[in-house]
Amino acid sequence: MRLVIAECQVDYVGRLTAHLPMARRLLLIKNDGSVSVHADDRAYKPLNWMSPPCWLVEHPAPPESDASALWVVTNKAGEELRILLGQIHHDSFHELGVDPGLIKDGVEAHLQELLAEHVGTLGPGYTLIRREYMTAIGPVDLLCRDAAGRTVAVEIKRRGEIDGVEQLTRYLELLNRDTTLAPVAGVYAAQLIKPQARTLAEDRGIRCLVLDYDALRGTESTEFRLF
Repeated sequence: MRLVIAECQVDYVGRLTAHLPMARRLLLIKNDGSVSVHADDRAYKPLNWMSPPCWLVEHPAPPESDASALWVVTNKAGEELRILLGQIHHDSFHELGVDPGLIKDGVEAHLQELLAEHVGTLGPGYTLIRREYMTAIGPVDLLCRDAAGRTVAVEIKRRGEIDGVEQLTRYLELLNRDTTLAPVAGVYAAQLIKPQARTLAEDRGIRCLVLDYDALRGTESTEFRLF
């Protein structure tokens, strides 16, 4: 991973356009090719980013800009993230090694197991393709087919918050590039889904499913609430 703290101006050129004026920001360049631009006041969410596969090429800065370099990050759709670098305050490389991935707690792991066994909870006619379907950015909890034969990716949490929606969004973006699976829909399943997470999920076309852990274990009613 490369970490750069620099004065920079960022312009996204693609289906839409977005502009960030010159300011001091953190730039992350990861081994998977992704590039993200961060401020100091937005928790984990970047100001702008380019997801892999994408390619970074460094160019000389335009003479009139008084900048040190111009980075052009291009994805396979031809969209560009153009980063004009001014003064660079920090530039370092770090080898993080292979990440073991997120290890779910006991309840989440058991929920995944139970939902795989009772996949009809997701809806009539659902069938399981496989648990822990591996992608380049981590495993999808459940990959299923609905009654119409469409692929559905399911992310399972004990407590559904915004970060889980973001995680499922990244999986869907990647899976939908696979022509043998696309189109892939998403289901966000949790024992409790926070209102902000539900709003974000529904805005992105992701269905939310509230799970009753005891009911899945067969100790109570098997009725589930679908939202």
